[in-house]
Amino acid sequence: MSGDYIFVTGAPGSKWSSVVRSIYFSGDINQSDFSLDRRYYHDASGKRQLMHLGSYFDPGMEFGDNFKMFSMLSKEEAEAEFDRPFTHGIGRKIVKSHFFAYHLDDLKEKWKDPIVLVYRDSDACLGWWIRCGHFNITYPKYDYYKNIDGMVKYVDAQNKHIKRFIDENEVLQVWNSLELAQALGLDDEGVYHQDYRRSDVKVYVYWSRYDGSQAFL
Repeated sequence: MSGDYIFVTGAPGSKWSSVVRSIYFSGDINQSDFSLDRRYYHDASGKRQLMHLGSYFDPGMEFGDNFKMFSMLSKEEAEAEFDRPFTHGIGRKIVKSHFFAYHLDDLKEKWKDPIVLVYRDSDACLGWWIRCGHFNITYPKYDYYKNIDGMVKYVDAQNKHIKRFIDENEVLQVWNSLELAQALGLDDEGVYHQDYRRSDVKVYVYWSRYDGSQAFL
């Protein structure tokens, strides 16, 4: 049902997981997709931290294997997949997929839910992804990308689609996790503060409720 979801996309290495982590513990977020198997710690920043948590949706993964054909799914089929990791329906569900980058127009047309777009330069994405563990990252899995040449192509393509959508639509750029929580209408209690400029990441929100005046209705 529209209003239930927060869609998130970003290329591998875009630091999109840290953006999600910063809002994940808001009391308005459905955290029932959390499990011990859906975690990944890394020390790319110099300190070992939990950076990946909750469900990820992508081809070759536990969820979202059919997202390579996302545009062919009915709204009902897509929502059935969105809901699979969640054990209850309380709170808004964060649904995050690299492959949403290719299907942003479908998300815009079929749902009235917000889309969070995380963008970094492709070279920065690749460098960070390698530092975070590259193909040794245990969750999410990156087997679908085959090899480093494949990853380069996918990162470039996903960033191209994300940038196109940002350029062609009314989006709100937010500068920290508290602004993101506000833009999404989330209770900011439990929100972990992240300054996106310090993190070298750009974060945008598209929502059909956005009226173009730097505010959400």
